[in-house]
Amino acid sequence: MRIAIIDAAAGVSGDMLLGALIGAGADRTALESLPRRTGFPEVGVRIRQVSRGGVSAVKVDFAIPTGGPAAHSHHVRDLVERVRNADVGSAVRDRAIRAFELIGAAEGRVHGVAPDHVHLHEVGAVDAVLDIVGVCELFEHLGVAAVYNFPVAVGSGWVEAAHGRLPVPAPATSLLLEGIEVTSGGPVEGEATTPTGAALLRVLSAGRPPERWRATVQGWGAGSRDPAGYPNALRLLVAEAADEAGEVEVVATDLDDLPPEYVEPLREAVFAAGAVDCVVWPTQGKKGRVALRLEAQVPPGNVDAVVRALFRHSTTTGVRRWRTVRTTLPRRQVEINVAPDVRVRVKVTDAPGGRRYKPEYQDVMTAAARLDVPALEVARQAERQARAADGGAAGRDPFEQGSDGA
Repeated sequence: MRIAIIDAAAGVSGDMLLGALIGAGADRTALESLPRRTGFPEVGVRIRQVSRGGVSAVKVDFAIPTGGPAAHSHHVRDLVERVRNADVGSAVRDRAIRAFELIGAAEGRVHGVAPDHVHLHEVGAVDAVLDIVGVCELFEHLGVAAVYNFPVAVGSGWVEAAHGRLPVPAPATSLLLEGIEVTSGGPVEGEATTPTGAALLRVLSAGRPPERWRATVQGWGAGSRDPAGYPNALRLLVAEAADEAGEVEVVATDLDDLPPEYVEPLREAVFAAGAVDCVVWPTQGKKGRVALRLEAQVPPGNVDAVVRALFRHSTTTGVRRWRTVRTTLPRRQVEINVAPDVRVRVKVTDAPGGRRYKPEYQDVMTAAARLDVPALEVARQAERQARAADGGAAGRDPFEQGSDGA
């Protein structure tokens, strides 16, 4: 699974996130067309490489003409309406609107006004629209399944505001950071995290990253200041979740009154709740009754969700749990075109004797139905193409005669 991890050791803001996303490979042409698609055609986009504390980073700036349609104050309700009418996908639109609702609620609590009537001034309002919509859209373009974050630096000292000096984090930012793990250590003086950055974290991030992952690419996004002593930049890590080693809990139960046809929906619910493996086999229960034993291997953070799924989707009245160590071979996933517009995911496992290639069963079945060819033929073709795309790496063919396909 491809994930993104926000490393906000120097804080987080909208422009820092945009720069980091571009640095990590997100589509810069989408960002360049964003002002037109959000109703600000007169606004220019500047993307450049800069240095922050000796680290090369991408800086994104919006050139907003003074006196034009964009250069006036906006209420949050006006900005939400502009996002509703923007030429972006529905998921991007929903996340951006949610971010503005959070900002409106926080600023409204601080200033004692209704959230819809919170007033954002001039350039800041336009920047907020472009930052929030742009970040939500570029994360979608990056193709990550989930976004996480390390503890977020909030800075220290005081910040100048319209009503005077405020302690860091500013009151609205502090409200927006509720539920997000923060750190007050580090060298950052002044405001490190902005309200826009905090709202985006609330909307996009699922919290701390998984215990194990492998970074595949990274990008740095520059802040406006270039202080001495540390890089004022945000690092975005694009990674693959790695489950090849680590502690898991085994969650087990015996079922003697579950109709067999409902075993597969139960397994699907257990996987959806976060299990990394789930097996079922026949056993014998009390009084000679035929029963089924279910055992799921679950990362510690997902155990409660898996237990809830078992109680909800099965007839069990109790489960057993114990902790163990799970060690597996390193693995990754590639996508193969077996025909135009027909893709099959193939699991690639790095084994001591060479790489193994195993097409995903559900993808194979879907492709076979679309192409009207036998499923085994699709699986063999996907395996051959994956092997060829990987440079013909040697390894065991899971479709060789006598193979168990594991």
